[in-house]
Amino acid sequence: MILCFSFGCTQKKNDVTHKHTNALIHESSPYLLQHAHNPVNWEAWKPEVLERAQKEDKPLLISIGYASCHWCHVMEKECFEDEEVAQVMNERFINIKIDREERPDVDQIYMDAIQLISGHGGWPLNIVALPNGKPFWGATYVPKKNWIQSLEQLSKIYKEDRARVEEYANNLSQGVTAINLVENKEGQNLYSMDQLDAAVSQWSQYFDTFLGGYKRAPKFMMPNNWDFLLHYATATSHGEILEYVNTTLTRMAHGGIFDQVSGGFSRYSVDTKWHVPHFEKMLYDNGQLVSLYAKAYSVTKNELYREVVERTIDFVIEELKDEKGGFYSSLDADSLDENQILKEGAYYVWTENELKTLVGDDFPLFQDYYNINSYGLWEEGNYVLIRDKSAEEVSKKHNISPSELKTKMNLALEKLKKHRENRPKPRLDDKILASWNGLMLNGLVDAFRYLGDAQYLDLAIENALFIEQELMKEDHSLFRNHKNGGSSINAFLEDYATITEAYLNLYEVTFDEKWLNHAKNLLDYTKSHFLDNESKLFFFTSDEDLSLIRRSIETNDNVISASNSIMAKNLLKFHKLFPEEGYGDMAAQMLKNVQENFDKSAQSYANWLHLVLFESQNFYEIAIVGTNFKRIGTEIAGQYLPNSVLAGTAREGNLGLLENRYSEGKTLIYLCIEGACKLPVTSAEEVFKQIKVR
Repeated sequence: MILCFSFGCTQKKNDVTHKHTNALIHESSPYLLQHAHNPVNWEAWKPEVLERAQKEDKPLLISIGYASCHWCHVMEKECFEDEEVAQVMNERFINIKIDREERPDVDQIYMDAIQLISGHGGWPLNIVALPNGKPFWGATYVPKKNWIQSLEQLSKIYKEDRARVEEYANNLSQGVTAINLVENKEGQNLYSMDQLDAAVSQWSQYFDTFLGGYKRAPKFMMPNNWDFLLHYATATSHGEILEYVNTTLTRMAHGGIFDQVSGGFSRYSVDTKWHVPHFEKMLYDNGQLVSLYAKAYSVTKNELYREVVERTIDFVIEELKDEKGGFYSSLDADSLDENQILKEGAYYVWTENELKTLVGDDFPLFQDYYNINSYGLWEEGNYVLIRDKSAEEVSKKHNISPSELKTKMNLALEKLKKHRENRPKPRLDDKILASWNGLMLNGLVDAFRYLGDAQYLDLAIENALFIEQELMKEDHSLFRNHKNGGSSINAFLEDYATITEAYLNLYEVTFDEKWLNHAKNLLDYTKSHFLDNESKLFFFTSDEDLSLIRRSIETNDNVISASNSIMAKNLLKFHKLFPEEGYGDMAAQMLKNVQENFDKSAQSYANWLHLVLFESQNFYEIAIVGTNFKRIGTEIAGQYLPNSVLAGTAREGNLGLLENRYSEGKTLIYLCIEGACKLPVTSAEEVFKQIKVR
């Protein structure tokens, strides 16, 4: 039962009474529900709330965060749970809470605004805006005293100097629009290999060749950066670049950023050696890193990479998998410590005495292997497990075999995991997001593709079916979000881009045309509803949704690749399968329209740079026709060939690439470039010789 009064709502349910309950109680987002019992009269982002703000002539106070955000929790405790703060907010503002993961469209715009205002951004992202949504003030974390003072001053200036506030808001909104404009640059030549070599050379000045990643702290994992560099290194036989990628992947796998006990990666490390993470674990990181490590395993056959793939997927299954086949969003950085205080990393860290007790006689070995010393010490006597020596080095030092060392360390980790399961677990954000599931689906496909474990294909198909059944509509449009059996919010470009890519990749390892058809339908829907006819790129939001200030165009590759760069790669690959559709020309023009940025900021366009290699070097269409098409397809797919697309059928397929190629009693493989094919061969090894795979 919910009782509402002029000052808010009170809820009584199952004999638990909350003093305050606001409109967020009706939402499904765990982040929004975390704030449902704040004394602040929070509303969700809805057109009717914006309309009410204009009727009441109150400025909007928009606070944006996400469930696993540490500083969001801190500000909630200090400000939004405080009745004195709530009184100021409720009297003077219409207060809106937004889960940035549900509404990246709104988050993008206000993040651009705060960066124009202050030169930096982050979460919690707090914006004060006119009733029409145009921002005029912004800040990230603000302590209580400063927060109250700021809000009182903003309210006063809004009432007493409205014209100046509106002028500033209008100018700021123009700036937010201007920084997102992309010109259509017809007639340009495509970026050349010489230019790409120069861009990578410039980029490499920032490489940390000893510890991996970049020469800075904090260190973020940038899967698309290393994915491209892996492609570049193998395509150009650039040994130093490949060595840098291997250094980075090894250091990350050995670091505290990788959960040595249960697998899975945290979001970033606060130091230069990948040691102490910001402990939240995000699906999007882990999905992308599964792909990356699987590809790196195919190239290097480094068993560490295989182990990382396997343990990361184990973590995702154990902690983030929904029973229907979808994947949840994240685990919080914070959990309750032994004093029942919510603390970052409490679930993951260890004291030396704990480890001695749990590991027992093998503690001296464990201590050396995982640096229970000054190198592995974090704070307050807590250690974060980190490796900095090879297993061979440790086994030699302790005069045991590498296999015995591995057995002992695995046994020790099992003990730690069993003990840790008795600790209060980090909070789970159990909403299911389309794009993040697309990234995880891609990871599972690549894990099957390069490691050959059939269970990963089973998981991939289960997830693909979940997306089809729960997130896809009959007109081939998508929902963004799924929670508690229901789907909501129209999907954004990143949702279409990642799922299109994942379904195409799933087709390449199954040759089930259902997935190819889904991918093409999604691609064509995107073309119809997201394409900007002026810039020739795609808007982040559909033409069926209301726009705020602008319709954003996302071009910069960040921790997740830009939706436009993923779409451009999709278009190029679909051009190889459907050459009559004009997809290739679209991809090339998209590349031309952003390539001027590559010289100075290659790392911010890493996913785009694949297209330069695709356009400059041979790109292969590989058609397999005959009884053994699946077996041979699996063999070819297991070879790292980023510049290829696979198609296969037992007899005649619906693709032009597969037509008139069947020969009774044979399985023939055709290696083609733009539809022009070499003489057919009958084995994967012969294909690799034709491509000159080293």
